[in-house]
Amino acid sequence: MNAQQQNLFDIEPPPWEVDDDADEMAAKVVFAEAPWGPFEYSVPDPMRGDILPGKRVKVPLGHRRRLLEAYCIAVAQKAETSKRLKPIAAIIDQQPLISASMLSVAEWMAEHYLCHLGTVLTAILPLGVRGNVGTKLETFFRVSPQAAEKLGQRKLSPMQARAFEHLAASPRPLTVRQLAAAVGCSTGPILALRKKGLLDDETRRVQKAEAEETAAPREENITLNADQQKTLAAIALALDAGKHETILIHGVTGSGKTEVYIQAIQQTISFGRQAIVLVPEISLTPQTRSRFRARFDRVAVLHSHLSDVERHRHWRRIASGEIQVIVGARSAIFAPAPHLGLIVIDEEHESSFKQDIAPRYHVRDVAQRRAQQENIPLVLGSATPSLESWKRAQEGEYQLVTMPNRVSNLPLPHVATIDLRNEFSSGHSRGAISRQLRRAMSQALDEEGQIILLLNRRGFSTHIQCPSCGDVLKCPDCDVAMTHHREKDIAICHYCDHQIPAPQRCPACQSTGIRYGGLGTQRLEAEVRARFPHTPCLRMDSDSMKRHGSHEEALARFRSGEIKILLGTQMIAKGLDFPNVTLVGVINADTALHLPDFRAAERTFQLVTQVAGRSGRSNKGGHVLVQTFDPDHAAIRAAVRHDFERFAAQELPVRREFGYPPFGHMIRIVVRGTSAEATEMVIDAIAKHLQQAADATGVRLRILGPAPAPLAKLRGKHRYHMLLQSTDPQGLRAVVLQATANIEPPDDVQWVVDVDPLQML
Repeated sequence: MNAQQQNLFDIEPPPWEVDDDADEMAAKVVFAEAPWGPFEYSVPDPMRGDILPGKRVKVPLGHRRRLLEAYCIAVAQKAETSKRLKPIAAIIDQQPLISASMLSVAEWMAEHYLCHLGTVLTAILPLGVRGNVGTKLETFFRVSPQAAEKLGQRKLSPMQARAFEHLAASPRPLTVRQLAAAVGCSTGPILALRKKGLLDDETRRVQKAEAEETAAPREENITLNADQQKTLAAIALALDAGKHETILIHGVTGSGKTEVYIQAIQQTISFGRQAIVLVPEISLTPQTRSRFRARFDRVAVLHSHLSDVERHRHWRRIASGEIQVIVGARSAIFAPAPHLGLIVIDEEHESSFKQDIAPRYHVRDVAQRRAQQENIPLVLGSATPSLESWKRAQEGEYQLVTMPNRVSNLPLPHVATIDLRNEFSSGHSRGAISRQLRRAMSQALDEEGQIILLLNRRGFSTHIQCPSCGDVLKCPDCDVAMTHHREKDIAICHYCDHQIPAPQRCPACQSTGIRYGGLGTQRLEAEVRARFPHTPCLRMDSDSMKRHGSHEEALARFRSGEIKILLGTQMIAKGLDFPNVTLVGVINADTALHLPDFRAAERTFQLVTQVAGRSGRSNKGGHVLVQTFDPDHAAIRAAVRHDFERFAAQELPVRREFGYPPFGHMIRIVVRGTSAEATEMVIDAIAKHLQQAADATGVRLRILGPAPAPLAKLRGKHRYHMLLQSTDPQGLRAVVLQATANIEPPDDVQWVVDVDPLQML
């Protein structure tokens, strides 16, 4: 990053010139792209009262003085120097888009995640906000201060007089249409008043008219049980103290954590404050929104399926303080709440809370930083906390509150494993659904129950292979097998979306005996429909849920009982509350168990435990069947017992032995390029510089690699990676900055630095 920045500075001269004028204000700005800055510009006298940190400005850059958009991050008296600063050309925003508090959080993010501040600020501000989407320019009129002097010199018609009197009595400026409608005249008399010098006008950007949301039916508070009361009391204590504290709620599935969040937010709102509630999956957002809208008057929802107009509208209402509760996925942590009083992260363990493009932030860490900055409580909730959070709670950094029982003392569902080795060796295997699971499904349906089936693989067949020559159809741009999608009879790469018609012959040997193997959600759906032809079923995965509102519609149909069998990927495994679900089937618990990732066992435990928790949420009870080839694996055995503490006790010593988080800190460096040789040379050079920097600074550093990444080719790029481990996080970041400062890769080679990585592929 620094090398690229330095090269650009060699081309683009600094934005200042020599002079001795120091009696001026200076604004520090950064750009959203190279050259990143920060740079200083002088503030022209007419702009002095309007230039504020958090606003965007137009500034000249280079000898050609081309105007670029920049973020103002500070304004101060210009230091005495011989350099004359170039002046700011224009101010873009009427009000600061980023508060001083959020600027501080952004600066921390840039430092912690080793990225540019301009990149962070661009991530914080939605595209619809930056582009003023859904707004229009409107002219407002008010009575001129000199109107009294001029009034006696101007003869007014009766309609002009009425318009003038109405505007003079108005507490705020009015548009032509507003004033004309109030007086009952055309725009002519108003424009005549302006021509006579009696009115002043001001043009500013305003939100277009929007449809009001229909009010949701109101619901009363639910009486809390002892565990819920204890948890709410812990949050209330932190709220009353007016100080920051991180509270980890370890509550089993169905223990009533959401009701605790709601009543804690009610206390927050009673203080005139706002709350942010973060959920990991977009499929959870409709359910969470409906629960919160039934209890609060003003709720905004932020997620990736919103249009830019909708996102901008919500953003404006939040920034005005009108919104009480902000519900959303990852980016909602940046909601511009001016009176923030509480942050809640539900299912805090979820990997979807980690951003996979720059800035590669984790919501949990950003939320903690923001909560510290605002001096407010942060609540983390999960039935399967991340081991990082669990260790912090054990060491007292977080306050741990447990909720070991389900509401109304409902029992946790009975979980049993089905050994797929026996199923296959017996010769009775005829598809994805074992005989035992099939019988259980028939019984559940006979008893008017509903069923959830989890398979964390999209598509119909996960690979296409020729039995004659053994060739596997792979994406030409990625080193991965293509997935067969039966609906359009195409093969798709799930990493770059490359699509081709499904081959009828082997591309390598032209054999017609090509085989579609592996199991995806589409094939599972076909099998369910074949075995239960008269039972309504629905598939939920990222292929079937692309349409706006499709998640909400699908879950509403399942909740109403119209759909009896819901099958899909991990989006159906978390947080959903369906009292009539009496059976959950995990089709293959091993899909992620043996991936080359030290978190594979943790993710498998979390996924199985979470989907098991969708069952038995009413007096009907429920049970769970987990199909697996490895029923004796520690993660599977702990999930079957709903025993998080047992899993943590087995997994943490392994992490400690190898220095993995939470006992050490990690940075992953990925280098990608069109040439495998050039890419390997660059990562070897980076590794050499890293070791030299570590030796020079005395930072104890362990380098794993360099080596080809598990996905060695992706989107036409060859990929190499390495993992850096250290117990000194600040020293580790300093070593990476120093080592990469002077690396100048070829134009077709890029590198990525991922601090605290969750993705190892």
